[in-house]
Amino acid sequence: MKTKISILVAMVILLTSFRAMPTRTIMGKVISHEDGSALPGVNVVLKGTATGTVTDVQGNYLITAPDQGGVLVFSFIGLKNKEVKIGTKNRIDVSLEADVNQLSEVVTTSEPTDKKVKLHGRAEMAPKTSVQGAYKTMDMAYQPSPVQVYEAEQQFNTEEYDGITENIFHDAVHSPLSTFSIDVDAASYSNIRRFIQGGQRPPKDAVRIEEMVNYFHYDYPQPQGEDPFSINTEISSAPWNEKHKLVLIGLQGKRIPTEKLPPSNLVFLIDVSGSMSDANKLPLLKSSFKLLVQQLREQDHVAIVVYAGAAGLVLPSTSGADKAKIIEALDHLEAGGSTAGGAGIRLAYQTAKENFNKEGNNRVILATDGDFNIGESSNGAMERLIEEKRQDGVFLTVMGFGMGNYKDSKMETLADKGNGNYLYIDSILEAQKALVNEFGGTLFTIAKDVKLQIEFNPARVQAYRLIGYENRMLKSEDFNNDKKDAGELGSGHTVTALYEIIPVGVESKFFKVDELKYQTSKIDPKALKTNELMTVKFRYKKPDGNASKLIVHPLIDNNRSLEKTSDNFRWAASVASFGMLLRQSEFINGFSEDGVLRLAQGAKGEDKDGYRTEFISLVKADRLVASR
Repeated sequence: MKTKISILVAMVILLTSFRAMPTRTIMGKVISHEDGSALPGVNVVLKGTATGTVTDVQGNYLITAPDQGGVLVFSFIGLKNKEVKIGTKNRIDVSLEADVNQLSEVVTTSEPTDKKVKLHGRAEMAPKTSVQGAYKTMDMAYQPSPVQVYEAEQQFNTEEYDGITENIFHDAVHSPLSTFSIDVDAASYSNIRRFIQGGQRPPKDAVRIEEMVNYFHYDYPQPQGEDPFSINTEISSAPWNEKHKLVLIGLQGKRIPTEKLPPSNLVFLIDVSGSMSDANKLPLLKSSFKLLVQQLREQDHVAIVVYAGAAGLVLPSTSGADKAKIIEALDHLEAGGSTAGGAGIRLAYQTAKENFNKEGNNRVILATDGDFNIGESSNGAMERLIEEKRQDGVFLTVMGFGMGNYKDSKMETLADKGNGNYLYIDSILEAQKALVNEFGGTLFTIAKDVKLQIEFNPARVQAYRLIGYENRMLKSEDFNNDKKDAGELGSGHTVTALYEIIPVGVESKFFKVDELKYQTSKIDPKALKTNELMTVKFRYKKPDGNASKLIVHPLIDNNRSLEKTSDNFRWAASVASFGMLLRQSEFINGFSEDGVLRLAQGAKGEDKDGYRTEFISLVKADRLVASR
């Protein structure tokens, strides 16, 4: 009897020891102590375990660790190993020093590839590295950043960006209305980061200021009424021109807990053409989708459609509870062939429609470098195709990957016309941000066709200009037209817009309009008596609705100094001014990176995820790039 009890106790202890321990995700970046440059290929291991990963091309890493902590070990040939206690931190950035003794005895044992890269001034063969961490991935060859590849490879850069003509000042007397669609996309910011971290400034047309501003979370209050978002406004002087005013308009989408989100019918539409073979394309894509799969619930379903020379269904709609099956399908994907993007889009929407969930979220997630060359490939043809398919009630998320042949213009067109959003994934950390940290905002729409129309009071405002949103501008009559497509707002998303205003009586070199010869414009006496600077009007529809609702919000200037504004205001202003610098805007008025940094450093706030700290480092890096 005692023997049986002892065996039973031993079995209970054994089973308990195998019970899954609570875990959390640790992320961070590894840089060189010598010059602050990113270190790709660094091994990151949870000490005493087989859990490990390697840093990506930007020096970023992501690893799962026990909730109670542990020790991370960072190692790389020619550098001193470093051990860091995890403690309660969720982000750990480290710098590694050169190991002089080890450098003199380096022997490369990994199988070399035929790609050469520059590492700290030395040309090295790139070793293959097996990436194993919280999510099992495939072998990846180390890939250099854009400025690290040899000149011969740079000659074949075919990236495409739509031209942007910066918004100018408009006369508030003769053009009192400004109308535009919201934009929750963040692709431009992560793409800009890729260029700067690679040691070069981005093309001007890659800089969409509204996407830079909206990359960051703002501390706006949650909505309290029946509307799915709160409306927030603030006004002060413009940091780059103290004679001008800057107006902030911020929307905060209602944050819905993951467990309360409706079920999802998702279709992963994955480009597996030959152009996707690079490590920062299909391999990173597969790792990113695995992060998303881990967030899915039993009631969620995923199908996988791929396209190269033709399109095909590789996984029928599968419950989120069967994660192993979904991940296995992802692991089997390989790149090769031409790019039949149009056929892939048609099959993905057909699959989504066949599995349509009337009570849930129906969405196609397209992941590609945008390099379509078979079937519908022009922006016009793709636009018409997507507009046709969105009528089925299926939303679209576009995820961009890669460099060199990246087609930003096509990606943005697809997202804009498909009731969707657009992301650029340059690292596994960006995938973590978009698909885990902002899971609800990326995949669940709470309001669609959200439009804003601002009427300026000409008794207070001489002229105005909207900062960014150049490709989201609408005609005045579009505001009340419910057939006109506009942007979507996701769960927990924030949207921020900024207007620069020239007050009445202020002379500005940026604005001058002659008096009209044949007519005069008379200002209503009521406008002279009110303190209202402007009236902001909003229209939105429910995700499954066809009729819009109107909200009206007047704004009064309280003459608040810039120093007394919120962190939200000053942070948005700092990001917008950096975007203006990158675009070499005529309106920047001599404002410099130093001014951007002072503004940003004073508005960083809590920054628990480290995104604002990263922005500050990016501005510093750009200052070095610009000075060369």
